[in-house]
Amino acid sequence: MAKGYMISCYRSISNPEKLADYAKLAGPAIMAAGGKFLARGPASKAMEDGSMDRTVIIEFETLEAAMALYDSPMYQEAVKALGEGSVVRDMRIVEGV
Repeated sequence: MAKGYMISCYRSISNPEKLADYAKLAGPAIMAAGGKFLARGPASKAMEDGSMDRTVIIEFETLEAAMALYDSPMYQEAVKALGEGSVVRDMRIVEGV
C-alpha cells in the first residue's frame, strides 16, 4: 500500500503568532494520526519559479491516513486557531509511488 504525503507551501505569513498557535495544536494532531515530519522550513534553493516559501512535508503510512488527518477534530482545532488571513498556503495530499 502506498504512503501518503501532506505538502504545505506557505506563500505568505502575515500573523506569526497565529501560526505558532496553529503549530502547537497541529503537531500533536499530526503525530496522533501517524504523521512523520520529513522536511520543515524555507527552501534551501529555488529553481524555475524561484519561490523560497516555507515548506512542510509530512509522511503517513497510507494515503487514507493523510486524507483523514485534515478532517479530524484535533486537526480542525488547529486550523481554527490559525484563523483566516493569518497565512496564505497551498496544501496538498499526494500518494507515494
